[in-house]
Amino acid sequence: MTPPRSSKTPAPSDPTPNPRPAQPDGPGVESILARLQEAEVKFLRLQFTDILGNTKNVEVPKSQFSKALNGDVTFDGSAVEGFTRVEESDMLLRPDLRTFLIYPQFSREEGERGKVARLICDVTLPDGTPFEGDPRQVLKRQIDRATALGFEMFVGTEPEFFLFERTPAGVGSTVTHDRAGYFDLAPIDKGERIRREITNKLVEMGFEIEAAHHEVAPGQHEIDFRYAPALETADRIATFKFVVKRVALEYGLLASFLPKPIPGVNGSGMHCHLSLFRDGVNAFADPAGEYGLSRTAEQFIAGLLDHAGGMTAITNPLVNSYKRLVPGFEAPVNVAWSTSNRSALIRIPAKRGNSTRAEVRMPDPSCNPYLALAVMLAAGLDGMEQNMEPAPAIQRNIFKMTVREKRHHRVRELPTDLREAVEELEKDDVMRRALGEHVMDHFVAAKRAEWREYSAAVHQWELDRYLDLI
Repeated sequence: MTPPRSSKTPAPSDPTPNPRPAQPDGPGVESILARLQEAEVKFLRLQFTDILGNTKNVEVPKSQFSKALNGDVTFDGSAVEGFTRVEESDMLLRPDLRTFLIYPQFSREEGERGKVARLICDVTLPDGTPFEGDPRQVLKRQIDRATALGFEMFVGTEPEFFLFERTPAGVGSTVTHDRAGYFDLAPIDKGERIRREITNKLVEMGFEIEAAHHEVAPGQHEIDFRYAPALETADRIATFKFVVKRVALEYGLLASFLPKPIPGVNGSGMHCHLSLFRDGVNAFADPAGEYGLSRTAEQFIAGLLDHAGGMTAITNPLVNSYKRLVPGFEAPVNVAWSTSNRSALIRIPAKRGNSTRAEVRMPDPSCNPYLALAVMLAAGLDGMEQNMEPAPAIQRNIFKMTVREKRHHRVRELPTDLREAVEELEKDDVMRRALGEHVMDHFVAAKRAEWREYSAAVHQWELDRYLDLI
């Protein structure tokens, strides 16, 4: 099979000269109550994320809006993956009022039941202490580290997903609805209509969408939203995945963020464009530096490369993730950086000045966005604190380099499966400190159990390969 073309254009998620600052002061409780009443909202969802990246929520009716907005809603933490034990289960949801939004109407039936609003919450113990197992708190701790050094990380993401047909019984399949390719202008079909509908819903919710297009594989799509501060971006990713799945359901299709649902074609990634700003100026930019990069950028890149092995367990957390990280399908397998090709783990897009950024190409959309951004930020900050020096940039196609050439250029390989990635994660003290003992221990335990279950299963490939032969 001929490998898919890789003539990708520079990503649209470019930071511009005046980055929109994070707003420390959001709307107050009374303001939100007034907006809820004015919009005739009937239900309020308090959203949070478990350690494995699954979005959870507690929904309350109008009579409980004030209680919810004041952070007095409790839930059973023992029922959530990796949270607490039964004997210490009560937890509080403290809403971040800056995340308030009213969901658009997804269907006529839903509109008849009443409007729904959403707030993303931090999870705390009953005494108000931040819960160490809350992924959002993990990211906030790394943001605080960067702030103490005078920096703020901005992130632009490019999440990809597949749209599949459902069977007459409503069960998902891997049958796609088109045979289009990268940037193709197809006839008005389900996929094009759904992509437009998703974009419209996101814009209605306040997202700034920069581009939406068909991706390389049949049935594969990408929607890019504008860069933003790291926490806001993580919140957006969680909401984005919900909206994509919800709209697809209305059209009778299955939206999947599985990294590699179809063999032999490109998998779905979620490239992350990272940049640090200080006082409104891009700290990665230096016209006098090599490739127009500052010393801060070089150190940050060096940290990302140094911790890539352990980081991969978080950014690519499924057994299936490593079916995407193979040569020939644009996904990186080598720990290296470049300014001119996409075979490296980190690429520096062409734009400079305040658009200077590092594109990390290994993450996939199955990851927990809070943990993924936290470990990337932690790795970069470690590179800065330890004054690391990256290996020279590789400006040629790494896939075509020999083993000897890779050794000469200090090019390592990413973990080849989830078991290896988890082992790398466990050995990385920087990753352990970033995640905290609670998240680290529960994440590793869950992933080891997942690997054992996968290893014990008999797969169709084994039957096809060996059944008649042995």
